[in-house]
Amino acid sequence: MINNKTPRQRPVLSTFQRFARAEYFSGILLLLATLVAMLWANSPWKETYSAIWATKITVGIGDFAISKSFFLWINDGLMAVFFFVVGLEIKREILVGELSSPRQAVFPIAAALGGMAVPALFYTLVNVGGPGEPGWGVPMATDIAFALGILSLLGKRAPLSLKIFLTAVAIVDDIGAVLVIAIFYSENIVMANLIAAGVILLLLFGLNRAQVRSPLPYAILGIFLWVALLTSGVHATIAGVLLAITIPAKQKINSENFVRRSRNLVDGFENAGEAGKATLPNKDQRSFLTSMERNVEHVRAPLQRLEHFLHPYVSYGIMPLFALANAGVSLGSGFSAALTDKISIGIILGLVLGKQLGISLSAWLVTRLGWAERPAGISWWQIYGVAWLAGIGFTMALFVSDLAFPSNEMLETAKVGILTASLICAIGGSIILSRVRVNRKSKT
Repeated sequence: MINNKTPRQRPVLSTFQRFARAEYFSGILLLLATLVAMLWANSPWKETYSAIWATKITVGIGDFAISKSFFLWINDGLMAVFFFVVGLEIKREILVGELSSPRQAVFPIAAALGGMAVPALFYTLVNVGGPGEPGWGVPMATDIAFALGILSLLGKRAPLSLKIFLTAVAIVDDIGAVLVIAIFYSENIVMANLIAAGVILLLLFGLNRAQVRSPLPYAILGIFLWVALLTSGVHATIAGVLLAITIPAKQKINSENFVRRSRNLVDGFENAGEAGKATLPNKDQRSFLTSMERNVEHVRAPLQRLEHFLHPYVSYGIMPLFALANAGVSLGSGFSAALTDKISIGIILGLVLGKQLGISLSAWLVTRLGWAERPAGISWWQIYGVAWLAGIGFTMALFVSDLAFPSNEMLETAKVGILTASLICAIGGSIILSRVRVNRKSKT
């Protein structure tokens, strides 16, 4: 088969394919962590499940210390790193990805906006005026790891263009979720600490402006930004996204200079050694190797380096740990009552019906109006199947529910709705996509 991709397009597609594979394995780990949490929370050792997450952990020195439960260190601390990586992904998509071209971005943006608004509307219609009303933000977001993981299991029935569309929708979802958390799920604002956070953010932008590329200064100021927001009333995880915005995204040298310098360094390395001898590099060769490493570092933007470095830790560590801490739902006598509660019903309606209708109809509408074009190689039935998979809210839905519901009883009810809806959407989306006729010209 002839490869019609240009040299510029091929590396981009290769990068996305690696990203998709990482999300696939992350989805499997999330599923395993969820199963472990469910089994643990319903086992004879269920008391230990609650006790472990309630363990107090103190970090600091003397009066400058923060004491939180293990559960909150995960949700407020480690999830800030998760949001930092999300912020890096958002910035990358806006600069060079699916959201970089206005014409290209309209289709997934419209689909995502519909996929946020309609679920929130469905939930509100069920819970308006009731105690569960604050949870309208729960069914808005998509869990990209779970959704991409299931899509990858479908093999050739899930072309690469479909995975890219789902990822773009999820990225826009993440932007919406961040804004919802910052605006609607922050309370008791302490202005002095918020102003301090603003000053730190200006310093971070100053580092960017001064072309500081070392991650250390950003990390130090990022910790102070996290503490300032934690004590300001704005949810601390927003610090991760704000920090990501300030990370430099430009190369220190362009590709042409990189190629020229690399050739010179390789020639120098070759000339500094003895032909035909397989020995350790000599002093001159080691110098050339150091220059090569520096050359590679200069052509890769700090944003790319940090995203590449942190993504495995977030995908294979933080997210499964979050699932383990948050997905433990008791399936005892109260399960049926929780499943029929308005909170649970609103979440299920939002994620199962709201997502598929919101995404599909919004995407169709902007195409019908001539504002956007459907991506080549995928059908409307495939988009509809992906709209089902987008109803797998899980990670972000669990996170928002923890912010929205003050009581443990309401939170447990929300978890039942989230897990039930995510299971329905996973099965429904898989069935639809497995029955869709595949366009053989599309590439997986």
